[in-house]
Amino acid sequence: MSNNISLTRYLVEQQRIDGHIPSQLRLLLEVVARACKGISQAVNKGALGGVLGTAGSENVQGEVQKKLDIIANEVLIEANEWGGHLAAMASEEMDSIYSIPNRYPQGEYLLLFDPLDGSSNIDVNVSIGTIFSVLKKPEGQESVEEKDFLQAGNKQVAAGYCVYGPQTTLVLTVGDGVAMFTLDREQGSFVLTEENVQIPADTKEFAINMSNMRHWDEPVKRYIDECLQGKEGPRGKDFNMRWIASMVADVHRILTRGGVFMYPWDKREPEKAGKLRLMYEANPMSWLIEQAGGAATNGKERILDIQPTKLHERVSVMLGSKNEVERVTAYHAKPN
Repeated sequence: MSNNISLTRYLVEQQRIDGHIPSQLRLLLEVVARACKGISQAVNKGALGGVLGTAGSENVQGEVQKKLDIIANEVLIEANEWGGHLAAMASEEMDSIYSIPNRYPQGEYLLLFDPLDGSSNIDVNVSIGTIFSVLKKPEGQESVEEKDFLQAGNKQVAAGYCVYGPQTTLVLTVGDGVAMFTLDREQGSFVLTEENVQIPADTKEFAINMSNMRHWDEPVKRYIDECLQGKEGPRGKDFNMRWIASMVADVHRILTRGGVFMYPWDKREPEKAGKLRLMYEANPMSWLIEQAGGAATNGKERILDIQPTKLHERVSVMLGSKNEVERVTAYHAKPN
């Protein structure tokens, strides 16, 4: 892998040579990447920058916001509102959509993001990240409404995340496979470090919050129980469990070496389809996983085929190595 292929060069080649993306989308993705660099700097400063701890407020889901949640949200809005590439934005941290102010030109894309995934890990210095998804604005209308964002995940034109860990890594798809870029702090740019990422179809690792086991539905209990039985059980092999409590970090591990990530429906809030947000988390991550040869379902259907009905809709998530996702999905279809 050449060390001098920058994110800009990669996107230019996607636009000019391969014809996968138009110029406005390329420019939008570069702006998102620059915003992620700014968030990375704030994360790296930690206590030195006075960014740790809670902000004394709650988001639309009723979750206590961290200071970095608010900072990351503002960084993404301020970086993207003036460039002329977007018509509107939506964030996990905002009640409704954010329309581009009239003083700026309006573009043809919609940007959705979880500005800082894994907030519970901020104060303990564990990997967190930013997740984003790009949709096309419906044609033939000037203003944008919330309903315009309610597109199935298979309508995405770009998706990715940035993980802030020992290295800052940007992972991206524009529908032509998955590429990884590492932030070179000396150059100040993201450099291509891996492309055509592929997830092994089989795995011996699963990621799930085991403390919730008593609340799960029977198909999930069956799958995990079989994994825990190891070589002596029906799977005939030993499994390792991993759980970072940051979807970005867990998915990044799966893209790197395989595995299956599960955040299923449980009985504590039976009226909710799941915990994770369809538009900000499940859709972009599912597309990345599928582009890398994996699979992503809610236990019953492909996540990317789900038609959203509201901006902050939740969903059950099972994604990663294809054979494992297909197995747990089959358990939901035929529980006996």
